Amino acid sequence: QVQVVESGGGLVQAGGSLRLSCTASGLTFDDYGMGWFRQAPGKERERVSCISRNGGSRRYADSVKGRFTISWDNAKNTLYLQMNSLKPEDTAMYYCAADPYGGALCRVEAYAYTYWGQGTQVTVSS
Repeated sequence: QVQVVESGGGLVQAGGSLRLSCTASGLTFDDYGMGWFRQAPGKERERVSCISRNGGSRRYADSVKGRFTISWDNAKNTLYLQMNSLKPEDTAMYYCAADPYGGALCRVEAYAYTYWGQGTQVTVSS
């Protein structure tokens, strides 16, 4: 059974950093594309970043490009999202998701992801 569990959220001042973690079980990153998404109150869920099953493709939303970095540690079966230069508009619930059918290019559409975590809250104060 595939499960993903996020952690690492919290309250941080603007300009600060956080690293989110997503611990996965029942899957290996060699076989699954992985993604980070976020949803702010009253807004639709939006993609943040994704990484393909072979790690060769990493994609970022324009709003986070240059500030966020997606990576994984295969030995720990953990996906990360390093978030630097945080802004108040980054405030949202952040979700980790797994795509069992992705190919060489990671998919950005939320509907492509089958397995989702419960989310971790990130709040950036101004």
